[in-house]
Amino acid sequence: MTYNEELNLPGCLESLSFCDDIVVLDSHSSDDTVAIAKHAGATVLSRKFDNYAAQRNFGLAYDFKHDWILMLDADERVTDDLVREMLDEVNSVNNPVSLYRMRRKDMFMDRWLKRSSGYPTWFGRLFKKGEVRVEREINEEYYTDGEIGLLDGHLIHYPFNKGIEYWFERHNKYSSMEAVKLANEQQGSVNWSDFLNTDPMLRRKAFKAVAYRMPFRPLLTFFFLYVVKFGFLDGKAGFHYSVMRSVYEYMISLKMREDQAVTQDQSS
Repeated sequence: MTYNEELNLPGCLESLSFCDDIVVLDSHSSDDTVAIAKHAGATVLSRKFDNYAAQRNFGLAYDFKHDWILMLDADERVTDDLVREMLDEVNSVNNPVSLYRMRRKDMFMDRWLKRSSGYPTWFGRLFKKGEVRVEREINEEYYTDGEIGLLDGHLIHYPFNKGIEYWFERHNKYSSMEAVKLANEQQGSVNWSDFLNTDPMLRRKAFKAVAYRMPFRPLLTFFFLYVVKFGFLDGKAGFHYSVMRSVYEYMISLKMREDQAVTQDQSS
């Protein structure tokens, strides 16, 4: 998926040199993103962006050449080790897995945020055609009725390639979407049994459901990433990133409170 990704897209496409069917889903970019994609031999689909789940499900409806789909963002790269592992898995005989999850290494200030990024977080990115659906408008989740596998290899993620200002602009938009979504989700109850689930995605979801009900969440976010997860071992990058993540949580909290106040005024 792309929108004005002329800076990131070349590196992403280069890491996909092992693929012979690359499809770029673009959200009407105004820079050279589309030209770069076409020059690399990729098929370009266009759709106005509304939310992440709808955008990805639109892309999944495309008639891909092969039975397996690898979904990436433009600021992500595939490592050689991950390529070999994926090819071994998808070429195995009678493979029962429908969805593979993988971890990624977030890069900031020329280093891997091994601790302060909350690593390891698992992302569903490799799956069989027609056997996966995407839900949730922001921080989307991948679901399948088939088996789920975990890969040892990593994606490399460069969320700061466009600079700090772009990161804050993007997370300002994310926080607005997240505030609305979380306000709706908090009306339900926490599934406590998910804390003991073997699925890392369900455990993470349960943790977030509790965390977003706690007071002083922005401060707790900083404490968790910088102290509990040993983010201080990531040096200056770990400190700055932990602060930015806590600011992001603070933005969500303020917007949730604002939305709740508006709702109360409208109902009174």
